[in-house]
Amino acid sequence: MYIGLLVILLFILLLPLTVKKVEDNLEIFLFIMGALAMIISKSITVHFILEVLENQFLYMITAAVLIGGFLFRYVNKHIQKLVGYILIHIPLKLFIFIMIIFIGLVSSMITAIIAALFLVEIIEMLPVSRVNKIKINIIACFSIGLGSILTPVGEPLSTIIATKLNLDFWYMFIHLGIYIIPTVVVLGLLGSFYGKQYNDPLDDMKLEIEKQSNLDIIFRGVKIFIFIIALDMLGAGFRPLVDTYIIHLDSKLLYWINMSSAVLDNATLAAAEISIKMTTEQINSIIIGLLISGGMMIPGNIPNIISAGKLKIKSSEWMKFGIPLGLSIMVIYYFLLFVI
Repeated sequence: MYIGLLVILLFILLLPLTVKKVEDNLEIFLFIMGALAMIISKSITVHFILEVLENQFLYMITAAVLIGGFLFRYVNKHIQKLVGYILIHIPLKLFIFIMIIFIGLVSSMITAIIAALFLVEIIEMLPVSRVNKIKINIIACFSIGLGSILTPVGEPLSTIIATKLNLDFWYMFIHLGIYIIPTVVVLGLLGSFYGKQYNDPLDDMKLEIEKQSNLDIIFRGVKIFIFIIALDMLGAGFRPLVDTYIIHLDSKLLYWINMSSAVLDNATLAAAEISIKMTTEQINSIIIGLLISGGMMIPGNIPNIISAGKLKIKSSEWMKFGIPLGLSIMVIYYFLLFVI
C-alpha cells in the first residue's frame, strides 16, 4: 500500500511539471490521483462521501469564486479608470506599497483567486518595466499566498486546514496573524522598491485585457469545486502514510520538507500531511513552510498560476526571483519559530 501511495505522490509532484495537459487540467488530474489513493488505502466509505458533501467551505469558496468572477467582469473597466486616476495623484511607490498589503490581506475574504485576478489587472497598468512588473507580481503573489490563510474562505489550503482540524472561522487570523500581517507589510515595502517610473501611466490604460465570458466564470467555479473535493480525497487517501510516518517527524524537519510546495499547489500537500493528531508546533511548521515555499515557483500556488498565465511569465523568470525571495523568508521564519 505504501509503495503505491508513494508512486502516486511522485506522479503528483512530477507530472504537472513535465506534461502540459496535466498542468492545464490540474483539477481533474488531482481528482483522479485522489481516487486512486483512496482505492489503494481502502479509504472510500459512505461516511467520507457524506462528510465531503456536508463540507460548508466547499460551497462557500465556490460561491465566492462565482460571485467575485461575475462582479469583476462588469466592474473591471471602472477599476482601470480608478487606478489610472490614482497613479496620477499619488507616488507610484506608495501605490505599490498599499496595493501589495491591501490585496494580500483582503484575499482572505474575497479568495486568493479573485485577488489574483485584480492583481493582474493592476500589474498590467503599472508604468514600470516588464522586469519590475514581474518582481512586483511575484512579491504580491507571496502576499496573497500568506494573507489568504487568515480565513477558511481565502484559498483551498486554509479551507482544508480548517476542515481537517475543526477550526472556527477566525482561528488562523488570531493564531497566525502575528506572523502573517507583519510579513505582508514587509513585502509591501519590498515591492515599492521596484516602483521605478518607466513610462506614462496612461499608456498602460491602452492594454487589452482578456475578456471572460459567463461560461468561463462558471467553468472556473466548477473547477474549483472539483479541486477542493480532490484535495479531500488526497487527504483521506494519504492518511495511512501520514499517520505512520509524517506525524512523528520533528517540527524543524517538517518545516523544510514542505519546500516541495514550490512545485505543487500547497493545498495538496496540506491535505496529505495535516492530521488532528499533530501538535500545534508541527501544524504551524507545516502551514508556514507551505505558505512561503508555495510562492517560489509557478505551480506552487493558485495566484502564481493565474498571474503567470495572463502576464506570460516564464518559469525561469519566476524562479530567478521567487526562489531567493522564498528562501530568505523561510530562513527568517525558521529563527522566529525555532530559535528565538
